Order: sequence, then C-alpha cells, then structure tokens
Amino acid sequence: MNNQFIKCLAPLALAAWAGMAAAQDNNINVAIQLEPPNLDPTGGAAQAIDSVLYSNVFEGLTRFLANGAVTAGLAKDWDISDDGLTYTFHLRDGVSFHDGTAMDADDVKFSLDRARAEDSTNAQKGLFADIADVSVVDPTTVVVTLSRPNGNFLFNMAWGDAVIVAPESIGDIASNPIGTGAFKFSDWVQGDRIELVRNPDYWGDKALLDAATFRFISDPTAAFAAVMAEDVDAFVGFPAPENLAQFSSDTRFQVLVGNTEGETILAMNNGLAPFDNVLVRQAVALAINRQEIIDGAMFGLGTPIGTHFAPHNPAYKDLLALSPHDPERAKALLAEAGYPDGFTTTLKLPPPSYARRGGEIIAAQLRDVGITAEITNLEWAQWLEEVFRGKDYGLTIVSHTEPMDIGIYANPDYYFQYGDPEFAAIMDRLNAETDPTKRQLLLQDAQTKIAEDYVNGYLFELAVATVAKRELNGLWLNQPTAAVDLTAVHWAR
Repeated sequence: MNNQFIKCLAPLALAAWAGMAAAQDNNINVAIQLEPPNLDPTGGAAQAIDSVLYSNVFEGLTRFLANGAVTAGLAKDWDISDDGLTYTFHLRDGVSFHDGTAMDADDVKFSLDRARAEDSTNAQKGLFADIADVSVVDPTTVVVTLSRPNGNFLFNMAWGDAVIVAPESIGDIASNPIGTGAFKFSDWVQGDRIELVRNPDYWGDKALLDAATFRFISDPTAAFAAVMAEDVDAFVGFPAPENLAQFSSDTRFQVLVGNTEGETILAMNNGLAPFDNVLVRQAVALAINRQEIIDGAMFGLGTPIGTHFAPHNPAYKDLLALSPHDPERAKALLAEAGYPDGFTTTLKLPPPSYARRGGEIIAAQLRDVGITAEITNLEWAQWLEEVFRGKDYGLTIVSHTEPMDIGIYANPDYYFQYGDPEFAAIMDRLNAETDPTKRQLLLQDAQTKIAEDYVNGYLFELAVATVAKRELNGLWLNQPTAAVDLTAVHWAR
C-alpha cells in the first residue's frame, strides 16, 4: 500500500471515527436498581417494568407529566357526557406501533377489554372495574361507557397498567414489547441490560437521544463504583444515600433529590393470625420508630407517614399521632391480644435498600417488644410469587410507587388481605364524586380508616435520588409515577 493511498485514507478514517464518537455521545447508559421480571406493564406488578418502558416504549390514552399532571396521550382530546358515564376519546391520527401496524380504536378496545376481563392478570385490575362497555365508532374514535361516574377515570388511564397494546404483538409482549413510544425495544440481556433505540417514526416530538441502555445494579457498593467510574451516565433511584454528599461535591456530577408516590410500608398479612387481630397490628405499629428507620436505612431521606398517602398531595391528612413510637404500649397491646410473651413471624424482604436495610432495623425494634421477625431475603421474582401473589408471609417491606393508590385497600384479594366493607364504601363514594372539595374529604376519610385499623405499619414516603453526569439534562426530578422517562433527556455539550 503506497503512502499516497494512506494519506487519502486517513481523513476518511478520522471522519468515520468522529461520526462514531458523535453517535456514542448521543447515547445514554442509565442504571436502576431492579431488573424487570418481564416486559409487560399490563400483566406484571413490578415497578421496574414501568421504570424502563413507561412513556419510552408504551403509551396510554392519557399520561403523567413530570409535575404529576395528567395530559393527553394517544387520545388527543375527549368529551365527557353530562352524567359522567360516557367518555368519547378522539385518537391521534397516523400513530403506528413499532412493528409498523396502525394504532387505532380497535387496539384501544382490545387493550381495555383485555385489562378488565375476568381472566385478566393486570396487577391493577381495579382501574378498569367501572368500565361497562368499550365501543369503536371509527378508527380514531372510541367510546368508553362506565357503570357509574368515576372522577379518577382519566387519571387511571395514565397508569402504566393502562397502556395501549396490540393483539398482533400481545403474545410476545413479556419478552418483546411493541408499543407506540418515542423509543423502540431493541434487546434484553437478562441479568445485565435492556437496550432501546430512537423511534424515527414517532408521532410526536422525537426523542433527542439515539439510544438508551438500562443497566441493573442492585448492590449499593457496586452502584457507587459504577457511577464514580462513569460507567453509567445516570443512576435513577441511587441505592446508597450515604454517598450522595460525595457526589454533590464532585464537579463531574449532579445530584437530584425529589419525591415519589412511594408509600413505604411494613405490610402485615391481615388474613393470617395473629395479624387478623387489630390489637396486634396496632402493637406492631407502635413498636416502630420511623425516624430511626429513615436515618439508619435512608440516611435521612424520606418523609414520615401515618397512612397510605403522599404528604405532597393536597388531600394528605397527618395521622402520625395514631401510631407514635411507644414500645411499652405495644407490649400491653400484645398482652391484651393474648400474646404476653410475643410471637414469631416471617419478615420477607425484596431487594431494594430501603427494604433490606430497613428490615434489619425493624426486626430489632420488634424484638424489643417481644416479636421475633425471622428475615428472609428474596429476589424480586420470588417476592412477587411468594408475597404478592401467594400471600405466604407475615410481614414484608415494600414501597408502593403507584400514584394515589389508596384504592387497593378496597380489594380483599390484595396481598395484605384487608378489604374492609366500610372502607370499600368510602371508595365507592369517592369514585362517584366529582366535586374537588368533597373528594378531598372522602380521601381523608379513607386515610383515617386504614390508619385507625392499623392495616399496615406506615413508615415513610420514599425519596428518589438521581446521580447523573453534569451535562445530562431533562431527567425527572420527582417521580409522579414509577418511570424513568427519557423522552426529553439530552446532552448539553
């Protein structure tokens, strides 16, 4: 090969290298702690599914914005009948799924009918309980008829459990999700990463990134090492809050600390003795020192709660006074309930740091009043199978990150098996009410009811900490739903 040819080739090689570097510069590696057990947001309960796929790959009729507001999604607008029973959705025209098939009213009907079907495996089937009928008028118009007014209906349709899917691709959705979002699913290397690529045919504002890779790092020490070495560009839900100060003082990084909808609870199996006794549940609640848990497990990140409701919601009612830390009163309640010497139970913990670290602290607090909590650490799929679906547990710790999800307490088959008829009646009145003031009062009644029944031990509202490279813009500060929305994320270089 002569020198002249090499001289001609060199600029071409440099140009190709620069093009590759530029392409790499427009990608992102984002880490989260938990890997999804599957990729079907309409059939799985794991938060991690929405963390990867919500808005990025799948979309609903409505959607949540970063500030928690509900806005138009695949429905560009809608009409509501005067009696509140009929919603006529006008769909965006020209929307396609990632496989090229058109998204139309038939897909909306399929999705809503599937979610509310008797054999539905949707984890939030209650969102669709008031739907009486879904009918197609034309390809861009669908009418949803409710059996009763539901003031939360548009809010419910923004959940990840209510995204629109297609019958043509539903068979493989758990491993090959095909949606309408700004990113397309590319690859899933289980145990390591999920890869997304920009959807060039997206109906709305195109994604600003060319590609995104989600990596799963559950161990806090490994998380710290990955961020510090800049192996990842952002870690959303950083699991080692003790390291945040170090990142804040490092000019390479930015630290974002926002709020979530995550009510972190010590869940009790109300269908299993001795937790079917309200005195025992109250004793457990009084044995808990919330601030000790927040300081010890979360290094101060978290807001104490006395019921299953987010403190930043205007309808929140402060009920902490119902369950102060009072070990002596807890012991007296146990004796009154017939357990003067305490009892032994299970404490099954999923992988997140708040659960594993918090579980050790809570076990010690319970031991002080005579309750022995035998800890079992479970992987996420095991937790879903044993605790969430199998209800095979005494106690567990989990953060409920779904937005304003207090309605789960009306479901007697939910994993903590409460389903009190009086509480269900409150929720029925709430669903039928559209007046904002009356709705707020009913929400406060609901909060009070579950707090006075000591259904669970209410710990704290989960904060979300994100550590990212300083040049990265567009990440959500707060999480109004469990999502890592990358649709507006971009590099400022």
